Amino acid sequence: MSTQCVKVTIDDGIAYVQLNRPEKMNAINYLMFSELDRTIKKIQKNRAVRVVILSGAGGHFSSGLDVKSVMSAPMQAVKLLFKWLPGNANLAQRVSLGWQRLPVPVIAVLDGCCFGGGMQIALGADFRIASHDSQLSVMEAKWGLVPDMAGLVSLRQIMPKDQAMLLSLTAKVLSGEEALALGLVTQLTEQPMVTAEQLARELMKTSPDATAAIKLSINASWTASVRNLLSRESLSQIRLLLGKNRTIAAVRQLKDPEKPYRDRQSGW
Repeated sequence: MSTQCVKVTIDDGIAYVQLNRPEKMNAINYLMFSELDRTIKKIQKNRAVRVVILSGAGGHFSSGLDVKSVMSAPMQAVKLLFKWLPGNANLAQRVSLGWQRLPVPVIAVLDGCCFGGGMQIALGADFRIASHDSQLSVMEAKWGLVPDMAGLVSLRQIMPKDQAMLLSLTAKVLSGEEALALGLVTQLTEQPMVTAEQLARELMKTSPDATAAIKLSINASWTASVRNLLSRESLSQIRLLLGKNRTIAAVRQLKDPEKPYRDRQSGW
């Protein structure tokens, strides 16, 4: 499942997805955009995957967009930004938003730098576990650009508007501690990959159907109306009550609540 710029390994229900251009600090070129998009689609169809851990090779998550590479090929820039309708997600946006649309939790492991487009990708994850020496920045303004990879979908949910605007306008580089204080990362740890794996195994103990429904409800309803939230909660609960995983979950709680589910029985 691995490709030239993205390495994928699936082990015991966990899909390890690694940005793999360490010689470029995992700068994102057109090929990496395409491979990440295809990877997300493949994970969507793979019911053996219960959790995704997203990381970068070589001690850095990503230094951001490989501007020289993308701008040297104008048609690649067009393909990145093209969309049939304004409200649809283009390729650049799908590599962030796509993680939110998966029916499984996605954990980003952040080492070293996480700048610009790399930050946008990490914002698509459900959780961000960072090392103490990590550096993070919404850096597009530095290059005269606007953050346009759908990271703001998540950013508006995790921090106040003035702080999000300040980060986006100044392109300030944050330390791990500063990012944690603002809610940009979920947790700081000395060993982010180890912590991510521990969290992944904890998440795998619950019903995959319930996990998918909870993730969908939170992402779709967090900034929606109360009526929308109540409607989605009721519909999700009815589906869960009628599904077989709800019965399996009840039995497991009585017999062995610590035993993880090995695969997804259904999608959304």
